[in-house]
Amino acid sequence: MEDTGHYLAGMRQSPPLVHCITNYVAMNIMANVLLAVGASPAMVHAREEVGEFAGLAQALSVNIGTLDPAWAEAMAEAAGVMRGHGRPWVLDPVGVGATRFRQDVCARLLAEGPTVIRGNSSEILALAGTGAKGRGADAADPVEAAEAAARDLAERSGAVVAVSGPVDFVTDGTAAYRVANGDALMPRVTALGCSLNGVIAAFLPGQAPLPATVAAMACYGIAGEQAARQAAGPGSFQTAFLDALAALTPEDLSADARVTRA
Repeated sequence: MEDTGHYLAGMRQSPPLVHCITNYVAMNIMANVLLAVGASPAMVHAREEVGEFAGLAQALSVNIGTLDPAWAEAMAEAAGVMRGHGRPWVLDPVGVGATRFRQDVCARLLAEGPTVIRGNSSEILALAGTGAKGRGADAADPVEAAEAAARDLAERSGAVVAVSGPVDFVTDGTAAYRVANGDALMPRVTALGCSLNGVIAAFLPGQAPLPATVAAMACYGIAGEQAARQAAGPGSFQTAFLDALAALTPEDLSADARVTRA
């Protein structure tokens, strides 16, 4: 893939306002992650203003983690505004296989044409209509088991599909990449996975979705690697991770990204 650092530089050159409709657990860390990487976050989910605010944002990130009917309506409305304006948005189908309500909401959101769908292997398998072994928001399937489903989902939805794991898999249904950056401490800090979707959304405005998504995931993983070298455990890792994101340069990203064609 071409120079990954180019996409970080492009995002920081014109820092986007990223509208985040995410779960209660993730709001604080997601806002801090977006600020650290160089974007501007906004947590707006009230039905009375969500459509109007979406019209102001350059990108949207939707996470269904703490779902309820009012939030589901707000998510669909915001996604529709982004689609209408031709602006990018990211869907995180948290625990989609767990309940019929989540499946129905995700089906409605898919109809609004997400630019990127990012989830773990079990979530992508469930969203694609393939059997999955997930338990709530946790994956119980290896990334490799979801690669064919990810390609199929990308072809059917028109979205870039990213499967997170020890080695991430990212595809638009035709081309595909693996991203081998990251650290084992990352899943031990709640909402870091949710926050990745905001970073992906930040990388999308004005940039090609597939390579921008790959670059965002490599950026996130490299920051995790750098943070792990300083951390004594999950608590200190979270602080070090924010610092690493803020300090990461486009040159660092280009030099340290472990991206291969799949």
